[in-house]
Amino acid sequence: MALASIALPADATPCAQDGAPRDGAGRSDSLSVAQLFAFADAARDSGDFRTAETAYRALAANPDPQLRAEARYRLGMMLSDQRHDYRGAAIEFRRLLDEQPKSARVRLELARVLALMGNAGGAERELRAAEAAGLPPQVQQMVRFYANALATRKSFGGSLEASITPDSNVNRATRADTLDTVIGNFTLGQDARERSGVGLALRGQSYVRRPLAKGVNVLARVSGSAELYRDSSFDDVILALQGGPEFTSGVDRITLSAGPAWRWYGMRPYSVTVGGAANWQHPLGKRTLLRIDGGAGRVTNRLNALQDGASYSLAVAFDRAFSARAGGGVQLIASRQTARDRGYGDVTAAGSAYAFRELGRTTMVLGLSYRRLEADARLALFPRRRVDELFSLTASATWRALQIKGFAPFTRLRLERNRSTVGLYDYKRIAAEFGVTSTF
Repeated sequence: MALASIALPADATPCAQDGAPRDGAGRSDSLSVAQLFAFADAARDSGDFRTAETAYRALAANPDPQLRAEARYRLGMMLSDQRHDYRGAAIEFRRLLDEQPKSARVRLELARVLALMGNAGGAERELRAAEAAGLPPQVQQMVRFYANALATRKSFGGSLEASITPDSNVNRATRADTLDTVIGNFTLGQDARERSGVGLALRGQSYVRRPLAKGVNVLARVSGSAELYRDSSFDDVILALQGGPEFTSGVDRITLSAGPAWRWYGMRPYSVTVGGAANWQHPLGKRTLLRIDGGAGRVTNRLNALQDGASYSLAVAFDRAFSARAGGGVQLIASRQTARDRGYGDVTAAGSAYAFRELGRTTMVLGLSYRRLEADARLALFPRRRVDELFSLTASATWRALQIKGFAPFTRLRLERNRSTVGLYDYKRIAAEFGVTSTF
């Protein structure tokens, strides 16, 4: 991996405040600290990694922040370069950055191991954060060069997330008792109205990447999500398979993919979508990344053939690092859904923004979004054409201080309000998630 060769100038130090052990002349314990570093380094160099890790972790508990930082840095380097434990190395570098967020070298090493794990998005975010924090002039050009090497990444990997999800409105339904129609008011049954519940949410994806030629890989992905409840009539399961080429040209990366996606609702087949997608990523300066996504597919609805049709989407997003510990982005989306019955066809426009901030060993994220949907025509049963406005607020926190074996706990809160001209789709929703997440 080309990123492995990043190096700072000889007068730079690994950590933000010079990083090297400072034992202090005349202190009675200075020799023992220096000896422990030497002992750990000797064990590492001789291949006794278990002993070296034990010694480094003992030093990482030292109350002196500089000694602690140096121990974690050496441990992270050993885990990444000699044990190839990239997840463990990422954890140590992240812990070091929690205390010294302006440490450029550590942030670059974190970017390197994230790239080796196949987490290209995370690696690119860390490189932008390093640029935002400020890099020595001798390093800036090198970082920009190695940023382009992120396409040479891990051949296999993925992510997994599991959470408990209390939800005030699992079926995203109205709380009204009646529904206005062209033939009068209908009384809604309990199943057609808002229902609360506590469920289990599972999300994951895995990929395999193989090189075809210089600058060209073939990438295959399987991804899925499941929201499961005690009442299985609200279960929502999605499985998707995608594959295609991945190109790197200069600073740009282009990914093409195609494949099917299946959805089950209430444990019954709901829809099948077959289509393709394209993604283009292009850095705009040192701190900003432009992403453009487009897709098209053919949707077959297993429950209602009148909803069969084609789907098209286009999204433009900008991600920017504000500083070493903060960043954010915006996204604009347009989509089109056709259907046999024009009442089910629609045009949608949406916008969203997010911001994140590292607070100690906690990552806080706040997101806002707005979506407007307009149906092509009025459904025969309803007096008005459907027009929806969905407002959403999401706040989340990932608690890395409680990380165990690469799994970090997270909490997430989502507030939704959908205003609709058709009462059936007018709803409010409050949902929370308490779970764990990991990248492998």
